[in-house]
Amino acid sequence: MTTLRNSISLAGLALLLLLAPALRAAHTPRAHTKRHAAPSATVGAPDMHLEAIVSSLYERIALKEAGLTRQAFDYAYRGYAYLIHHHVLGRTDVLSICDFSQSSRNKRLYVVDMSQQKLLMTTYVAHGRKSGGEYAHTFSNSNRSHKSSLGFYITDQTYWGDHGLSLKIRGLEKGFNDRAARRSIVVHGSRYVGQNFLEENPINGRSFGCPAVPYQDTEQLIETIKGGSCLFIYHPTKKYLVKSKILNS
Repeated sequence: MTTLRNSISLAGLALLLLLAPALRAAHTPRAHTKRHAAPSATVGAPDMHLEAIVSSLYERIALKEAGLTRQAFDYAYRGYAYLIHHHVLGRTDVLSICDFSQSSRNKRLYVVDMSQQKLLMTTYVAHGRKSGGEYAHTFSNSNRSHKSSLGFYITDQTYWGDHGLSLKIRGLEKGFNDRAARRSIVVHGSRYVGQNFLEENPINGRSFGCPAVPYQDTEQLIETIKGGSCLFIYHPTKKYLVKSKILNS
């Protein structure tokens, strides 16, 4: 996939020029369709201005109606903008958010088309079996912890494994998720997550730390986000929110 990037001046336009219709980050089938204008922002813009941008996008995309918390989107947007500004992402057309503040019974994985400013899909997603029951509440970057890891990831290549089509993801935050590759943390399909599973069980099943999704949604999800896009796994854990270099730069 060809990536087209606009040059960025530290004194010039940044955050939302890198996020909205003016963004030429990745060539997709939607690249030549009409796009809606979005608010502009500058590097070093006051927090109040950034808040206004986040509010506008949150309302325009109707994320509250979809169940995504405003706080999760706020942090996701800030980190996403940071990663674009630092040329980390290979694709900027989509932003994926796992909102682990929600019950595992909810469709808490959201894929947002940032260029078209619309929600592409929502689905169920598992957290690690030792991160909690219905709700995740503890996280780890350690091998064999069987816990989920918080923070920002970049999607990588696909492969066929024990769970069929799977997607490698690379953790970008030292101390929080940078051991994801060594832990074999990937996006994959599973039979222990989804509406069919919930019909016979009180909560969705849990993984060894992977963001596992229902098999019927796996191909669509992976094809939509593979190849260098941003994935954010969120939970209002104070240690992460305070110490994340991406969120606090």
